[in-house]
Amino acid sequence: MIYTVTFNPALDYVAAVNHFKLGSVNRTVRERIFYGGKGINVSALLANLGYESTALGFIAGFTGDEIERGVKSLGFQSDFIRVKKGMSRINVKLKSDEESEINGMGPEIQPEDVEALFQKLESLKEGDVLVLSGSIPAAIQDDIYERIMERLSGRGIRTAVDAEKDLLLKVLPYQPFLVKPNNHELGQMFGKELKTEKEIAEHAKRLQQLGAVNVLVSMAGDGAILADETGAIHRLGVCKGTVVNSVGAGDSMVAGFLAGYLETGDYSYALKLGTACGGATAFSEGIGTKDEIVKLLGTLK
Repeated sequence: MIYTVTFNPALDYVAAVNHFKLGSVNRTVRERIFYGGKGINVSALLANLGYESTALGFIAGFTGDEIERGVKSLGFQSDFIRVKKGMSRINVKLKSDEESEINGMGPEIQPEDVEALFQKLESLKEGDVLVLSGSIPAAIQDDIYERIMERLSGRGIRTAVDAEKDLLLKVLPYQPFLVKPNNHELGQMFGKELKTEKEIAEHAKRLQQLGAVNVLVSMAGDGAILADETGAIHRLGVCKGTVVNSVGAGDSMVAGFLAGYLETGDYSYALKLGTACGGATAFSEGIGTKDEIVKLLGTLK
């Protein structure tokens, strides 16, 4: 089983307004609601590929009810922890001449809620996969990734971590199966700007020296570089298409990579499927569909 953790899931209300004017009444010309959160995005893409997963995390209030209902409609199951105080976030994303966002706070997560999450993670078995991604709410101690990885250490559970700088660096001693920084985040970890693919590959290998098993570096329009556990470096360009929305593209790449590896054990294919999944989402308003993924996969050499 694949498990994903979204510490602070949200309802993303995306509204388009022609020529938004501050201080005036503005009317939308287009609006949609998405079920937001990096782990939820991973689970949604896996479901589109036909893989089962269970989404973990914290929800509260009527918005939490809708998130729980919504993920079922996306094709995967959840085992969220219901928090007593507050409500799950509503994030407002305004698209006009400029794009603006207002992100909600999320519920008041208590120590007993975190302990409940740990108890759920105790049920993971050898061969299971756990995806940890995204930022950590202010109500949770910022060592939560490390504490989870420490508890799972030595149990044969593959972990994938998609997080920024210190959150990622601190889990490396626990040998995560996959980490996915982008090239800018990778440079920030080492305090320098990485300007060439050779530099990116070298610093990906440095993350391996610190404990990461596989390092997947996304480079936006320049494609991706993978340093795999055999010592090989894989390089792949991007899919061709028109970017509609980049939200969830990185999460989709993680999901596709894991699905590709679990299916074949081949890192080259895993990178191709991850790239196709990231492209399919980038070229869509929501998470990429299987048809679009298959179509893009056929274009990658």
